This record gives sequence, structure tokens and C-alpha cells, in this order.
Amino acid sequence: MKISRRGFLKMTASLTALSVAGAMGGVGSYEYGVHLAARWLTIEQVEIPLENLKPTLEGFRIVQLSDLHLYPYTQLDLIQEAIQITNALKPDLVVLTGDYVLSTAEAIFDLAPVLSTLNARYGVFGILGNHDLWTDADTVHAGFAANGIPLLRNQGIDLNIGGELLFLAGVDDGWSGQPDLKTALDNHRGDTPVILLAHEPDLADEFAKDGRIAVQLSGHSHGGQVRIPGLGPLVLPYLGQKYD
Repeated sequence: MKISRRGFLKMTASLTALSVAGAMGGVGSYEYGVHLAARWLTIEQVEIPLENLKPTLEGFRIVQLSDLHLYPYTQLDLIQEAIQITNALKPDLVVLTGDYVLSTAEAIFDLAPVLSTLNARYGVFGILGNHDLWTDADTVHAGFAANGIPLLRNQGIDLNIGGELLFLAGVDDGWSGQPDLKTALDNHRGDTPVILLAHEPDLADEFAKDGRIAVQLSGHSHGGQVRIPGLGPLVLPYLGQKYD
């Protein structure tokens, strides 16, 4: 689609997917999930037109990483590879949209030092996902804090980019937390475009009612997790069913 007279953000997603052993039945699908899909890194580039985006922000590049779920399926070397790819993209901003761990919150103390090697001109910011809360949100938060990566829990900040502003907001997890969009936007002013980080995509139905939100970035659905041509995704999580 040709975009004229409107700014756009260059949105790049580099995702690692959990394997689902035996989801399609048989040893073949198990091998596919464990040994191929679980190590399959992809990069998806999307241009997003935004109203009220200043000309100086044209082409602002965001890299989103989501649902890393370190251990036991996703291993640290794969995440290190994803980070190398991310840094090579020379992002202006990196956002991390939750579910860093899976079975144990202590995995964050292996993961967060690796995430701290991410390089972005205007910073790296994250939010929490449902698995982070289910294991231990305080532990996950401590891992991020020890490595200097801010987590936005119903918070928002101005990003000053060459004298122009973007407003980055993040809400708490929608499944097991207490997301509060009003509080997250307390410091927003004027017509500054808002980039909202929310782990579960289906929350957009509610959040989009606030006209200040320019775009919502979410994870959670793992891109449909396991998809069959003509049938689509086999299993989708709560709050990840409408926009898989």
C-alpha cells in the first residue's frame, strides 16, 4: 500500500517460538517442534502509518521481541542469536512484550544479562506477561532491575527524539495482573502519538476506545503457535484468540 502524507514506524518483530510436542500427533511432529521450529528465527518487517507523526520521526524503527520463554524449550544461545540479529537492524527503540520465562522465574537471572546487550538509540523497555506473573513477578522484575532495563507497569514516558516526542506506555498483564491504561497515560500531553505495550492482543478491543493510542504492540499468541493451512491455529490462549 502506498502511504502518502502520513508518517510510519518501521516495526520489526524477531520472535522465537515454543515447540508444542505432539500437537499434530506422531514422532514426526515432535521432531519438527523440538528440533526445527524451536530454532526457527524469523524477522517480520511492517510499516505502520500513524496520524500526527512528525516528519522528523518518519522511518523511526522499533524492534519488538516477545515470548522468549527461556527454558526448557528455548535455550539461551538462540536468544543470543536473536539479539545479534536485532542489533544488526540498528533499531531506534527495542520493546520487550512479556513472557520471558516459562517454568521458573529464576531463569530471568540468565536471560536479563543477555537482554542487556541489546542496543537501541533511544533505549530498551519491557512489560510483563502472564507467565512472568504466574512464576514470580517480583523475581522477574528484580532480574530486569539488576541489568538496568526498565519495566513499564501501568506507566508511560516521553521519548524525546530530535526535539519531537513519542509517548511509550506499558500496562500490567491483562490475564493475571491489573492493567490500568488511565494511569499509564497520566503523563501524556497534547497530540503526541502513543505506542502502547500490552502483552495480550485482545485487550486492543478496550484500549482502542482511547483515541490517544496510535498503535498497540503485543505478544502472547505466538503468531498462532501451530497453524494448519486452511484451518488456521489449533490452540489459542485466553486474550489471544481474536488477533492471533
